[in-house]
Amino acid sequence: MNYANFPLDKRMPLPNSDAGNGEDFIDIERLLGMAARQAKVVAACAAIGLFLGVLYLQTTPPTYTSVSSVLIDEGLNKVVDEVSAASVSMQTDAALLSQIEILQSARLAAVVVDKQKLDQNPDFMNPPVSALAKGIGFVRGLIGYFRSSPAVDADNIDNISQVDAATREAMIASARRDYAILKLQSEVMAQRVGRSYVIAIAYQSTDPALATAITKAYSDAYLADQLNASFDATERAAVWLQGRLTELRESSQAASLAVEKFKAEHGLAAGSDGQLISDKQLSDLNAQLIVAQADTARAGARYQQYKTIVESGSDNAFNDSAISSDQPASSVIATLKARYLTVAKRLQDIEANFGPEHPQAVALTKEKTDLSTQIFGELKQLTESYRNEYEVALSRETALRQKIADAAGKSSIDNQSQVKLRELDQQATALTTLYQTFLGRYEEASQQQSFPVGKVRIISDAALPQSATSPRTSKVLALALVLGVLMGAGFGGLNEFNERFFRTGEDVRDRVGLKFLGYLPTIGGKVGKDSDDGQGDVKTANTLSAAERRARMRVSVDAPASMFSETLRNAKIAFDVVMEGQGSRVIGVISLLPGEGKSTIAANLAGLLAANGAKTLLIDGDLRNPGLSRNLGMETEQGLMEAVVNGQTWQSVGKIDRQTKLAIIPAVLRGQFSHTSELLSSAGMRRFIENAKETFEYIVVDLPPLGPVVDAKAFAPLADGFVLVTEWGRTPRAMVRSMLEQEPYVANKIVGVVLNKVDLKKLAKYGSLGGSEKFFDKYSSYYLEKSEVRARTAA
Repeated sequence: MNYANFPLDKRMPLPNSDAGNGEDFIDIERLLGMAARQAKVVAACAAIGLFLGVLYLQTTPPTYTSVSSVLIDEGLNKVVDEVSAASVSMQTDAALLSQIEILQSARLAAVVVDKQKLDQNPDFMNPPVSALAKGIGFVRGLIGYFRSSPAVDADNIDNISQVDAATREAMIASARRDYAILKLQSEVMAQRVGRSYVIAIAYQSTDPALATAITKAYSDAYLADQLNASFDATERAAVWLQGRLTELRESSQAASLAVEKFKAEHGLAAGSDGQLISDKQLSDLNAQLIVAQADTARAGARYQQYKTIVESGSDNAFNDSAISSDQPASSVIATLKARYLTVAKRLQDIEANFGPEHPQAVALTKEKTDLSTQIFGELKQLTESYRNEYEVALSRETALRQKIADAAGKSSIDNQSQVKLRELDQQATALTTLYQTFLGRYEEASQQQSFPVGKVRIISDAALPQSATSPRTSKVLALALVLGVLMGAGFGGLNEFNERFFRTGEDVRDRVGLKFLGYLPTIGGKVGKDSDDGQGDVKTANTLSAAERRARMRVSVDAPASMFSETLRNAKIAFDVVMEGQGSRVIGVISLLPGEGKSTIAANLAGLLAANGAKTLLIDGDLRNPGLSRNLGMETEQGLMEAVVNGQTWQSVGKIDRQTKLAIIPAVLRGQFSHTSELLSSAGMRRFIENAKETFEYIVVDLPPLGPVVDAKAFAPLADGFVLVTEWGRTPRAMVRSMLEQEPYVANKIVGVVLNKVDLKKLAKYGSLGGSEKFFDKYSSYYLEKSEVRARTAA
C-alpha cells in the first residue's frame, strides 16, 4: 500500500506563508516570550550602558554655571520721554528677541573678551574636556585632515614664512582673539524668563570663578551697551537737527532778502524818493495791514491757546500754559509757575526717597494742587484780556482793509505787487517760525546728551556657583541605563528577527504544515556532540572514542525510560497509525543538512523497534558518507553497494546485534563513487528491499541529506514513509518549506518531524503559555534522568 494514496484529510495542510496566521495584531504572549529569551542580552547591554555611564562620569570634568538676570525696564524711559520727541517703547516679543540677539552678538563678545583678556586665559581657551569630547574631536580632526587641500596649506605656510616676526605675532594674536570671540559667542546663553521682560544670562565653565567673572562682565557690557546706544541715538538726532537748522536758517534769510528785494524792485520801500503820495499811502496802509494781520494772528493764536488751556481744565493747565512775551518776568503766573516747579521738584525728591505716603509728600501734593488752581484762575483772567485784544486787533485789521479798498487809483500792477509781497512775507514768516521750533528741539536734544538713561537694569547679579551643574550623576546613569536597555532591546529584536529556525512543535505545524513527533534532547550534555552524519562533523566524531560513538547509537536500548526513547516511541506510533494494515514498512530517515543527527536517530529508532521484539532491519543508505556504519564500528569488505550490484540478499552482507537481534546492512565507502542515486533507485535495490520485506516488519534506512545530494529523492519510490530530522535552532524553516514545495513526492511521504539536539533548559523560553515546553521539568518522574542516560551511554 502506497502512502501517497492515503486520504488527504489525514495530512496537515501546507500553510500559505511563513509568518503564521496573524490572527492578533499584537501578540502579547509572543512579545513576553521574546523578552524572556532576550533578558540576558538586555541585562548585559544595560550593564554595559551603566559601565559606560560611570566611565563618562569619571572622565568628564564638572562644569559650573553662573547666572545673571537683567530687566528690560520701560519705566526708566519715562524720564527721557518727557524731554524727547520720540518715545522708546518696546511692546512686542520681537523686541525682546532682538535684545537676546544683541547679547549673543560678536560685538558684545569682543567687549567681554577684551575686558577679561580671555584670549590670554588658558582656562578659557583650552578647558579640560571629557574623553568622549576628545574622541569626537579626534574623529573630526581626521575628517578635516582628509578633506583639507594640501596645496592651500602649503600656500598659507609660504605666505606666513614671508612675513616678519612682529607681523606674525600680530596675526597670531588677532587669530587668537577672533577664536576667543567666536568661542564666547557660541557658549554664552541668553534666554527670556517665561513671558516676563527678564533675560537670564548664563555661562558654563569648569572654573566657577571664571564662569562668574564672564557672566558679570557680560551683564556690565550689556548695560553699558544700552547706555551707549541711547547716547548715540540722541547724538545722531542732534547732528541731524543741527544740519536741518542750518538749512532752515539759510532758507529764512533767503526769504527775508526776497521780500526786501521785491519791495525795492517795485518801489514799495519806504523813503522820500519821489514816490506818489497815493502809492506811498497805499504802501503805508499795506504795511499797516500786514502788521495788523500779524497782530491779529498773534492775538488770535494767543487767545485760542489760552482758551484751549482753560477748556482743558485745571489739571492740564500747568503743563500747557506758557508765559506770553509781553508779560513781565515777575508777573503773577510766572511767580506761581516758579513756585509750582519748585514744589514739584521737591515732591519728586521726597517721593523718590521716602515714598508718596510721607507727610511732607502729602503736604507738598496739596500745595502743588493749590498752586495749579491759582494758575488756572490767572489763566482765565488772561484769556478774557487776550480775547479783548484779539477783537481790537481784528477791528483794526478790518478798518485798514476798508481804507485800502477805498483807495482807488491803484493799478493792476500795484495790486499784483502787493499780492506777491504778502506771499513772500508770509513765506518768510513761516520759515522763521519753523526755524525757531527746530532750534528748540535741538536744544532739548543737546541737553539729553548729558543725561543718558538706559532701559536695562541688573536685578540679579552673578554669584559664584557652589555645585556643578553637569554632569548630573543620577541623570547620566539613568540615561545610560535607558540607552543600554534600548540597545539591548535592539540587539534582542535583531536576534529574534534572525530567528529563522525550528524551536517548538508549533513552529513545525504552523510553518511547514507537518506533524510534529517530539523533541530529542542532546546526548552527552553538549550541543553538537551527537552529530555524526555530515562531512563537517567527521572531525568532531573522530574526537570521540569508538565506545562513545557506539553508545550514542544505542541510547534507546540502554535507556529505554529516557525522554529520547519516548520521542522515538511516539514516532513509531505515528507511522504505525499511518501505515496501518501494511505488512512490512520501509521507513527512511532524512534531513536537509549534514550534521543534524539523522544517523543517530535511525540507529536508535531501529534499536528501539528491535528491542520491542519487532523484526527490524537497519540499512546505511548514505553511500557517500556512511556515518552510521562508522559510528557503529562496523568494519567489513561488503555492504549495501555490493549486495545490490551483485544481486545478493541481505543475509550475505547483514550483521546481527546479539542483544536486540537487530539486522544491520552497513555501507562501505568505495573511493569517489558518485552514482549512488542511480544505485538506490535501481532494480537491484528494489529487489533487495522486496527480499528484505519477506523477513522484516520494519526496514529503517539512513539516507543522505536532501540538501547536498539527490539520493533520498531517488529512494523515495521504495519508501513507505519518511521521518524528517531537523536540528533545533539550526535548520532554517525557509529551507524546509522550499524543499516541501519543490519535492511534493517526498513531502507527501513525510510521516512527521523530530527536533533533534534540543536544549531543554532553553526550550521553555520558546514555548507558549500553557504549552508542553513549559512543563518538561514536571515530567522528570516519568523519564530517566539525563545523568543516568549519560552514565549508561558511557558504560
